[in-house]
Amino acid sequence: MNIYRYDVAIVGAGLAGLSAAIEIKKAGLKTCVISKLHPLRSHSGAAQGGINAALNEADTRSHEFDTIKGGDYLGDQDAIKTLCQKAPATIRRLEKMGAVFSRAEDGSIAQRAFGGQSKPRACYAKDRTGLTCLQTIYEQADRLGVEFVEEWFAGDLLYDPLSRAAYGVSAMKLATGEIAIFNAKATLFATGGYARCYAINSNAHANTGDGLSLCLRKGLALEDMEFVQFHPTGLAGSGILISEAARGEGGRLYNGLNERFMEKYAPQKLELAPRDVVSRAIEREIALGRGAGENKDAIWLDLTHLGGDLIASKLPELSDLARSFLGIDMAVDRVPIRATAHYSMGGIPVDNDCRVRASAAFIASGLYAAGECACASVHGANRLGANSLLEAAVFGQIAGETIVKDMRDLEPIKADAADAQGFADETRKLLNSRGDESVAFLREELQQSMSANAGVFRDRVSLEKQTEIIAALRDRFLRVSLRDKSRVFNTELQEALEFGHMLDYSALIVAGALKREESRGAHYRADFPNRNDAAFLRHTFGYLDAEGKTRLEYADVTIGEYQPEAREY
Repeated sequence: MNIYRYDVAIVGAGLAGLSAAIEIKKAGLKTCVISKLHPLRSHSGAAQGGINAALNEADTRSHEFDTIKGGDYLGDQDAIKTLCQKAPATIRRLEKMGAVFSRAEDGSIAQRAFGGQSKPRACYAKDRTGLTCLQTIYEQADRLGVEFVEEWFAGDLLYDPLSRAAYGVSAMKLATGEIAIFNAKATLFATGGYARCYAINSNAHANTGDGLSLCLRKGLALEDMEFVQFHPTGLAGSGILISEAARGEGGRLYNGLNERFMEKYAPQKLELAPRDVVSRAIEREIALGRGAGENKDAIWLDLTHLGGDLIASKLPELSDLARSFLGIDMAVDRVPIRATAHYSMGGIPVDNDCRVRASAAFIASGLYAAGECACASVHGANRLGANSLLEAAVFGQIAGETIVKDMRDLEPIKADAADAQGFADETRKLLNSRGDESVAFLREELQQSMSANAGVFRDRVSLEKQTEIIAALRDRFLRVSLRDKSRVFNTELQEALEFGHMLDYSALIVAGALKREESRGAHYRADFPNRNDAAFLRHTFGYLDAEGKTRLEYADVTIGEYQPEAREY
């Protein structure tokens, strides 16, 4: 058993993990970045439309209010203030590192309109903004000599429940099946989101929420898991994302009756209302029989009035996606779209310095989280477009700075071979199982049922049904059988491990949604269509025991300058 010892182990090589790694490496700490993918395949690179900053405004208060209102007042306003105030410097830092943003005619960084924003403030690099930022920051991390441990699957968090202290992870090398320990004084999770538990989603296949489940299995809480964002414009059938940049540049939505239906749902903002509003409008139009396409199960996204030159110069990747996957030239034809599971507002709870909150009351020692896997509660109940890359860059840097500051006070815990036994047993059990269930079929059933019962619209009956389905899937997973018994690049084994994680956090999505008897942001209860601040202006903290039973507790939302009011667009 190999045991590798570091000052800091970072799990996840997207924008948040790399932003942290740069700060930590500059401080001279021995650091590794563990990723089951090459860093440039991290999902940060899929973000297309932009990254928000109040570059040309007197202050950041408008950005703060738009974010608070967009999140339906569930966001912690102190964290949101940090996000928005650090945004302009973050853009300048990325630009100085080498990120090439699109420019306005006067040579300044160009900014486009995005949903729920009172002003255009999404800085962009055509429609490849995430890839531009990811490539830039990876180059800088590599230049500094950050050590990358690629194609390793983190399978267990090393955590002492008595001292509430983390001391690394155990992980499996995908090429050989070797299990090793990465022992560290500080451990940072930057493992991304969890929308893969839905059938139609915009996430990479690697976004299986592993980091969240690893925390759950150590008795730690997850926060606000019921809030899952559905992006309004995924390609019909596949969910492949058509960025909000398309609507930011002037794209319009039409139903099957050729009505620009957003006039009914958000008369002021129209297609640039927040994503939860537009997604519900799309799904409602389809449910009422006003869908478009041959099966009336889509909505038209119309960009034809923009002209081929604008589309080629500002939306080249979107044009290529429509052409490649649907054979459509969006300069000539309308594109069929539908809401797709996209982003996770919930996740591993952290304070404003990215330290993991083991519960609503306690901070874990040596454990940190940043990016989409974390819940700093800057998005509340619904994220505004172009705030995701911003969160990853801002809080990734904060996480790195916090770790450097905390390092002198962290007590090292020396790992030994026994610390990898739990993960080794899990993989051995899956490889040796002789049951009659297939991971692929179980995953398909989970994804389809989550979409049907805990998707854009939910109610008590659907959520109770989904609770039973997840419990049955957990029992059936015990009887799974893998056809591939090898250790060398065993993708079936990896998918089985990932499915176990998906089952864990899906239970908390449903449990939180069932208990939250109101509609707020992306969480819409058809049987409780109104927001209820008196009972539910609070964060959900969810726990899962070894048998799959959930337990919930609640914590206050941090309210600052802006008091909750009706959210109208």
